[in-house]
Amino acid sequence: MLSPRPTTPRRTPLREVATLLGAPDPGTDVDLTGVTLDSRAVRPGDLYAALPGARAHGADFAAQVVQAGAVAVLTDAAGAERMAAAGVDLPAVVVEAPRTVLGAVAARVYGTEDLPVRMVGITGTNGKTTTAYLVHSALTALGHDVGLIGTVETRIGDERVGSVRTTPEAPELHALLAVMAERGLDTCVMEVSSHALAQHRVDGVVYDVALFTNLSQDHLDFHADMDDYFAAKASLFTPERARRGLVCVDDAWGRRLVGEAGVPVESIGHAEEADWRVAADGSDPAAFRLTGPAGVDLHLRSSLPGDFNVTNTAMAAAALVLAGEDPARTGAAVLADPHVPGRMERVALEDGGAHPLAVVDYAHTPDAIAAALRALRPTTPGTLVCVTGAGGDRDRDKRHAMGAAAAQVADLVVVTDDNPRSEDPAAIRAAVLEGVEQVRSAGRELRVVEVGDRRRAIREAVAAVVAEGADATVAVVGKGHERGQDVGGVVHPFDDRDELLEALRLAGAVAR
Repeated sequence: MLSPRPTTPRRTPLREVATLLGAPDPGTDVDLTGVTLDSRAVRPGDLYAALPGARAHGADFAAQVVQAGAVAVLTDAAGAERMAAAGVDLPAVVVEAPRTVLGAVAARVYGTEDLPVRMVGITGTNGKTTTAYLVHSALTALGHDVGLIGTVETRIGDERVGSVRTTPEAPELHALLAVMAERGLDTCVMEVSSHALAQHRVDGVVYDVALFTNLSQDHLDFHADMDDYFAAKASLFTPERARRGLVCVDDAWGRRLVGEAGVPVESIGHAEEADWRVAADGSDPAAFRLTGPAGVDLHLRSSLPGDFNVTNTAMAAAALVLAGEDPARTGAAVLADPHVPGRMERVALEDGGAHPLAVVDYAHTPDAIAAALRALRPTTPGTLVCVTGAGGDRDRDKRHAMGAAAAQVADLVVVTDDNPRSEDPAAIRAAVLEGVEQVRSAGRELRVVEVGDRRRAIREAVAAVVAEGADATVAVVGKGHERGQDVGGVVHPFDDRDELLEALRLAGAVAR
């Protein structure tokens, strides 16, 4: 499905774009009504951004985009040469590094340089999606018309579009923001990934409030090391990308960011010195008190389990106040259950029987797995089962730690396939199992099962504890909201929530 675009497009002269970039005159002027870097998504009137890639150059598809209605090209010298050699005659704006200017071009073409939409951007390793949904649901409760852009989906008011990546490419992002402005939305809440920051996808957007949740090992297949990963995240907190920030200082990376941020930031966390302090409020682990500048004092409760969701809820509340919302009304609005797809999402039969608690979570880093299981441990008097694996063609160094994280908390670990992609699934499982076995060899008693087929793994996990009923918990982690499993480059339909529900049904039928 093509991403939405404004129904009444602006017309931007190509020469205006060339002048904006300080590029040579394209020789011919045409009106642009859209921008895309995907040759398959070209529409009549588009400027096609032909970018150099790892395997091919976008200019190699120039003949195809002409057929689709592209009226001009933004490319580099190599791209212009390829087009000329192929006999493709399109007006071209030629710059040295077209990706680095694509955000500015898209903002000009879609008219989002002076956006009448309040922007809230959230970055961090874990918690981006949950915090975004918390902010979105609270703003909706406050009566705002709100957009959402993130890992699970894009929402434009009541319209929903599935997401391909956490943060869209710059042309798609600015088109979405233009649609939100056209439809009268007043706020957009979005997740901002490290890939997006490093690849200039959010260029041309200035966030009114930028949030940093935390940083832990992930994406080291893309980033050189943790310092490089941090630098990408920290680039959100610069004048080009944000007006002010809210930074969680419960880890060392957040404390570092407070000292290095290029825009005014306020800290939030459990430490007494935090600008926004999160503290327990009575015996209910979900209840907390949030105190902040100007005498803000809110008594709140997380609608989602786990200490990390207390922090996510606190960040959402503080961000809303920083964005100009009334603290008292914010305190009530943030209590709304956001229903975050695939984030500590409960799966249950509606037959009234006593079944194990079944939860699906997107946890796919060591810290996230540990946090999810620790959140479930206090309410699980019986066996806590974790079904886990690791993705292929991604950060290999975290697989061992993911297995160890599961083994340190769960009583039964079922190691299975996640999205093996082009890698050997058995080799991925072996790396995860090494971490599990390291914990077991250190003296922790637990059971370990390896089941490559994810569907069978989920069913065996449930069957192993069905007799315990409500005393047991089965947590299926890693894929969360995803509706497919990538095996050998082929994506097969697969939803952990559907599979877990079916496993509960089958196990219940056998038990009866």
